[in-house]
Amino acid sequence: MVKTLDKFVIGESGVVVGVTGERKIKRRLYDMGITNGAEIYLRKKAPLGDPIEVTVRSYELSLRKSEAQLVSLEVHHA
Repeated sequence: MVKTLDKFVIGESGVVVGVTGERKIKRRLYDMGITNGAEIYLRKKAPLGDPIEVTVRSYELSLRKSEAQLVSLEVHHA
């Protein structure tokens, strides 16, 4: 099942299958290691859902909800 990162629940993980958005934002996400094939694990969400904290490529990263909406992932099932 494919869904965007902002729809993930804490503890869920998946593999990036696509990044959308303006060129500048896509470049920024790519520079942070969010590229096709990268595994992302959702660690924490702020009380109102913004920002979120993920683990990608062995480091922790905080993303805005608006950025997370641009990242599509194939969900891993436990």
